[in-house]
Amino acid sequence: MIYLDLLMGFLEVGLFSFGGAYAAIPLIRDVVLAHGWMDDEMLSYMIAVSESTPGPIMVNLATYVGSQKGGLTGALIATTAVILPAFFIILFILVLARSFLQNPFVQAVLGGLRPCVMGVILATGVYMILANCMSRGGGLGDSLGGHWADLTAVVLTCALAAVYFGSRKILRKGLSPIGLICLAAVVGVAVYGI
Repeated sequence: MIYLDLLMGFLEVGLFSFGGAYAAIPLIRDVVLAHGWMDDEMLSYMIAVSESTPGPIMVNLATYVGSQKGGLTGALIATTAVILPAFFIILFILVLARSFLQNPFVQAVLGGLRPCVMGVILATGVYMILANCMSRGGGLGDSLGGHWADLTAVVLTCALAAVYFGSRKILRKGLSPIGLICLAAVVGVAVYGI
């Protein structure tokens, strides 16, 4: 039954995703692909859409996948399942916050999780860059295991990276993530939409 699968799949995502939405993307990817709810390419598109729409990425992805597979009921079940663990964990922490968070063992665990979360976020970013710079057949470049390097995507990725890091040098503060997303959207529409 799809509703039970959505509940269990996104409950797993909500329970085991530490470090925010970007760290949860590999777990969401595993759950969605394991159940066959989307293919890898469609999931990459939905991650991009979820990043550019208001709200947390995990909630946006859960809502979209739930609505695709189970309509409004599926969207409600998937969204509730992904946020329920965090809700109860926050309630638990509020009750025990004062003494619990000051415990040196808890601080050590949280300190150990930080580098892991940073590594997961970095790996997700690299994976998404590589996935978006490759296309199946018809692209320009060398053949790489049945995939072709999409020269246009590679050039756009390098140009956006140059704009981002260049703005940090010139403006000292850098381009805001929202500005970069808007710039990438305009360039993407101009290059791929025309």
